[in-house]
Order: sequence, then structure tokens, then C-alpha cells
Amino acid sequence: MADPTPVIDDLRAESEELDLLVAELSAEQWGLATPAPGWTVAHQIAHLAWTDRSALLAVTDADAFRALVEKALTRPDSFVDEGAEEGARLPTAELLSTWREGRAALDRSLRAAPPGARFPWYGPPMSAASMATARLMETWAHALDVADALGVVRHPSDRLRHVARLGVRTRDFAFGAHGLTPPAEEFRVELTAPSGALWAFGPEDAPQRVTGPALDFCLLVTQRAHRADLDLRAEGPDAGRWLDLAQAFAGPPGTGRPPKEGSR
Repeated sequence: MADPTPVIDDLRAESEELDLLVAELSAEQWGLATPAPGWTVAHQIAHLAWTDRSALLAVTDADAFRALVEKALTRPDSFVDEGAEEGARLPTAELLSTWREGRAALDRSLRAAPPGARFPWYGPPMSAASMATARLMETWAHALDVADALGVVRHPSDRLRHVARLGVRTRDFAFGAHGLTPPAEEFRVELTAPSGALWAFGPEDAPQRVTGPALDFCLLVTQRAHRADLDLRAEGPDAGRWLDLAQAFAGPPGTGRPPKEGSR
């Protein structure tokens, strides 16, 4: 049974880095447009606060979380945007405080979770480690959008291993989300970490594989960049198809980001 403490620690570190980006922003900067259509910096933080609150309910009050899911199912194409819009209308100081308080409460609840416990989610049930991994993935991805709006370059860390691992584990979910039958065999995925280490997933002798920089793979599975703009290589038709539809997040397929002008 995996100890969730390391990934919870990394989630906290990832959140604190984003907090440093937004803590001293002016009202005008909170209103800057991000790469997500219709979302400002405030929408990005509001979405994280909303999802942290959902995760906290899943960990502490399963019945209340299921009621939230039932509500979401009545408008699956709009409930995420509605949550972000509601939070973005808050005064920025209140929004920042809400996000901080929510993620701190989630941190405490994940650390206190009984070993082996599993919690409901919008996809399959999650362990404490899986829940922290999913929150880290989202925090990292939305921080990229915030940084882009602010003109800040974020330097990747080896905390991306959690995002990469989640991206590999959600392969079958991504196929299913598009109405496709997942491939029967595992792929080999070999990624070069920001530190230069090699991260490998899946059987070494798998006939189909994906290779490239870990950062690029994480940008792909969080749909923060188009495949054409990334240095990822697929060997095998199913592996190639996966790179066209990969998503590490729960819910319906995202629209992704368009390729940059002049992309191959």
C-alpha cells in the first residue's frame, strides 16, 4: 500500500508555488485572460478552489459528494465553468482566502485518511494518494495558464512524475471517454525527467511505445499543448491514437489547445 505522504507533500509545494504567483496581484492582473477561453486568472484559481472543495467532500462526506455529482450530471457541459464563474465573481482577497483555506483542509483530511480508504470521484474511486495526485495534476496545469497570462516562465520539477504516472494510468479512460475500446496490451512509456532521469512505465518489451520529454507528455495529457508542438514519438498505431486523445483529468473529453502557427 503506497504511502500518500510524498505526493501530498508535493501537492502542497505545487500549490505554494502558484500561491506565490498570485498573492500580490493587482485587481487588473486577476482579470487578465488566460489560454482557457473565457477564463481569467481569477477563474483559474476559482476552479482550483471549487475542485478542492469537491475533493474535500469526497474525502469527508461521501453522501454530500454524491449529491454534488448528481447535480453535475444534469449539466455535464457547463457545471465546471459555472463553478469557476461563481468563484471568479468574489472579491479577490476572498477568493484567495477561500482557495487557501480549502486546500489546507484537504491537505489535513488526506493526511488523516485511514490506510486503504477509497473515496468517490467523478471517475473511478480514489485512494488518498490518487486524490492528491489528481489535485497536483490540476494545480500544475492551471498554474501554467496563470503563468502564461502573467508572462512568467515556470521551470518544471521532478514533481511532474506524479502527473506523468497519472497520464499513463488514465490511458484506458481516455479511450473510453471517446467511445473507443482501449487496446488490450500495455504500452511502454519512456520519459526524460526535468532532472535528466529516465522514467519508464509498462513492459520493457511492449511492441507499442511512447517516448520523449516528461514535460511534453505532461503538457499533452493535461491538454495544455497540441501534439504537433511537442517532441513526443509514438511507435504503433494505438500508441499514436492515444497521443491524439490523451487526458489525465476526469470528465468528458476536452477540446485541447490548437497547434501553434507553423507547427509541423
